[in-house]
Amino acid sequence: MNFQTVMTLKKQQKKSKKFKLKEIREECGVFGIHNFADASTVVALGLHALQHRGQEGCGIVSFDGKSFHSEKRHGLVGDNFTNKETLKKLPGNFAIGHNRYSTTGETSLRNIQPFFADIYGGGISVAHNGNFTNAIKLREKLVKDGAIFRTTSDTETIVQLIAKSKRKKIVDKIIDTLFQVQGGYALVMMSNKQLIGARDPLGIRPLVLGKIKNSYLLASETCAFDIVGAKFIREVENGEVVIIENDTVKSIKPFTKKKPRPCIFEYIYFSRPDSILKEKCAYDYRKNFGYELAKETDNKGDIVVPVPDSGVPAAIGYSQHKKMNFELGLIRNHYVGRTFIEPKQSIRSFGVKLKLSSNKSSIKNKSIILIDDSLVRGTTCSKIVKMLYDGGAKEVHVRIACPPIKFPDFYGIDMPSKKELLAANKNLDEMCDYIKADSLKFLSLEGLYRAICGENRNKMYPQFTDHYFTGEYPVELVDQMKDENITQLSLLSSKSNN
Repeated sequence: MNFQTVMTLKKQQKKSKKFKLKEIREECGVFGIHNFADASTVVALGLHALQHRGQEGCGIVSFDGKSFHSEKRHGLVGDNFTNKETLKKLPGNFAIGHNRYSTTGETSLRNIQPFFADIYGGGISVAHNGNFTNAIKLREKLVKDGAIFRTTSDTETIVQLIAKSKRKKIVDKIIDTLFQVQGGYALVMMSNKQLIGARDPLGIRPLVLGKIKNSYLLASETCAFDIVGAKFIREVENGEVVIIENDTVKSIKPFTKKKPRPCIFEYIYFSRPDSILKEKCAYDYRKNFGYELAKETDNKGDIVVPVPDSGVPAAIGYSQHKKMNFELGLIRNHYVGRTFIEPKQSIRSFGVKLKLSSNKSSIKNKSIILIDDSLVRGTTCSKIVKMLYDGGAKEVHVRIACPPIKFPDFYGIDMPSKKELLAANKNLDEMCDYIKADSLKFLSLEGLYRAICGENRNKMYPQFTDHYFTGEYPVELVDQMKDENITQLSLLSSKSNN
């Protein structure tokens, strides 16, 4: 790959983020099932449960014992994989699927996963959640060696590396490939005989194993098992490769053993509230965030109001600890489509008003404690604060159930750049002035860990992947090393992990 091609790739990724990134975006959802009748139907249901992880596109690849079949669509699972005619095109007892929200690569049908390729030794299909931090470097080398890329997604790098591996068995080719990639990833792959799952050496991105009757499943979250009546067995461990064949599961751990560092945003925001994380629902952790936030902050309000839906559990925890009334002072419209006719720019806050409206009878003449899960750019929060004032609120005190987000992500979360992150560019008083609230406070990092781990931090996870707050990137950022600040942080964190 020449310099111009690399720059084109980077421009496509930058352009993609420019138009989409207002707040943090979900990553992607992966799902797979082995040896089960009408496998593609089960995958479609699983993807529907994981819809919150990606709404941009969806795809399913199935295998009927002889041939692989692929269907990819823009938009939601329910709009594309609920009719029998589409599912008839995906016969077989093996299938994997993917919900996409692009973190790298342009928005186009060719970038929708799972990817499929015929390689030496049989076919291989790959669905990926995460981001490789050395994808551009690897891609450049592969193209110089003669590889032909059909997409701008970093996931295709995996397929190319598997195809080029000199190992004979598919599993060995995959392991050979995993030693070459860096970043955060959860992979669900399908060969002619096997369903294969792999999780990065630190376990940054999530992957879980389930079972229905005699068939095994892999998914991003446990909520995908509930919808199909499957039983959650366990998490795929950090650095683990699981191979499912003939109704049995084999585990391989090819990497040097490391302490797991899962993404802390799975607890804060990404995982569906009913998904299990370390034996508890995500909902319970989020209530704990509110409880700890209440312990750390003073009481200046009459009522507690959540930003729906993500702020609701923390607001419940906050109100219970403070013994304050919980009110739905904001009402969410759950029927907003992804596309709509925009009015003139003179009509401000239109986008927020499509989703939220103030419940005037509940907030009039009240001092409000407004709870949200995170504060990113601050533009949405400022519009919500204004909405509450316009609805008659006397005061609005904003409380955020996580620490200030000061650093961007490169492991699979679509997040604004550092120059767009409010906390990276303003102090607490300046942030409060920007959103025009009466006061602003965040949950401390210590409080966040306390809410998740209680007194068992060392037993549970000594440290999560929490660079959004600390700037400590646990995996080297190879493709981003031209940024001097990132270089220093990356080198620092890689030293601390050795």
